[in-house]
Amino acid sequence: MVKETAYYDILGVSPNCTADELKKAYRKLALKYHPDKNPNEGERFKQISQAYEVLSTPEKRRIYDQSGEQGIKEMGSGGGSHNPMDIFNMFFGGGSSKSHGPRRGKDVYYQLGVTLEQLYNGATKKLSANKKKCCDKCNGTGSKNGNPPEKCATCKGHGLIVKVERLGPGFVQQSQEYCTDCEGKGERISTKDRCKQCNGQRYVSKSEILEVHIDKGMVDGQKITFSGEGDWAPNIEPGDIIVVLEEKPHSRFKRASTLNLLYKCTLTLTEALCGFQKVITTLDERQLLISTIPGEVVKHGEVRCIMGEGMPTYKNPFEKGKMIIEFNVVFPERLEPEAVAQIERYLPPRPVEKIPDVIEEVSLSQFEPERMRDRGDSDDYEDYEYQRGGAGGPGVQCASS
Repeated sequence: MVKETAYYDILGVSPNCTADELKKAYRKLALKYHPDKNPNEGERFKQISQAYEVLSTPEKRRIYDQSGEQGIKEMGSGGGSHNPMDIFNMFFGGGSSKSHGPRRGKDVYYQLGVTLEQLYNGATKKLSANKKKCCDKCNGTGSKNGNPPEKCATCKGHGLIVKVERLGPGFVQQSQEYCTDCEGKGERISTKDRCKQCNGQRYVSKSEILEVHIDKGMVDGQKITFSGEGDWAPNIEPGDIIVVLEEKPHSRFKRASTLNLLYKCTLTLTEALCGFQKVITTLDERQLLISTIPGEVVKHGEVRCIMGEGMPTYKNPFEKGKMIIEFNVVFPERLEPEAVAQIERYLPPRPVEKIPDVIEEVSLSQFEPERMRDRGDSDDYEDYEYQRGGAGGPGVQCASS
């Protein structure tokens, strides 16, 4: 039982979520509320990054679950980085904000939804990107008449501002950031001298269509980088546009791993016992016929596979994984009494149960665990879940291929 759930609520996950679920939740929220995309959501972006920074570290997560946010604060400066952009860059591979060399603009991230067919066959998708471009009216000077700029009043001409953040009792973090009013230049164009097209900003916003090439075998979360295609700024090397792929759910297939596809096949009891023929349409629209011979019994939950019919290998698409087929046998709701004797002739004989002379005969009722939980019979429900392998019970795990 966790003491607080605020950090879990910020990321939209449950307190018993896995590390992969945490990563997926952070990725979506960080891209959605990144300051480049939502300038007014800086505080929310900071909260998302702080929550992920704590919950993604096992020791910090343990302390948070036991003692809440106060326990994290008591860790003091030894608790790790609290810079949201450092966490973001580390997660998405954008590099450290402390890197040396010429000043470089921020990378801009876009999320692009792709289907499983596009990841299987490869595709080209168009993406509309809003970019800052050099103003062609003033050639990026910001001035309409060439007058020299004034010293920025916000940063006093230094181009940097100092931020002080209180991390907890007795702990303060100080950092330097580029001044946003003058974009780190330390100077601004006076109102009367500003270029009318860009209003002294030196850039204009324009939409540009990018062609995103999706290679066969790419995966959910994979990044495609357009180097140097980020926003323009004077005396700054443009950053990159980074497109993050987001795989959409598929109606028939599920990616069991990077290379293996999972397909669930439903059989009637007759098909499971007497043989079947089924047609599977692949992600590239080919038709595959799978079958069994009469007398070859397929059990409910049985798993088989077709070699070489899974996902293609990235950068080596002629090598493919497996198509894993999981069989779901549907039993009839009931049998007509006259049919029972006929069916029984062809099935193995029933075991003979010895009935004592003194015995109580009882009736069977339908067991509905979900309704039991709704009524508050939590002990019985948890008992049932444990025995069948759910809710933390023993369960059964599939072997990895």
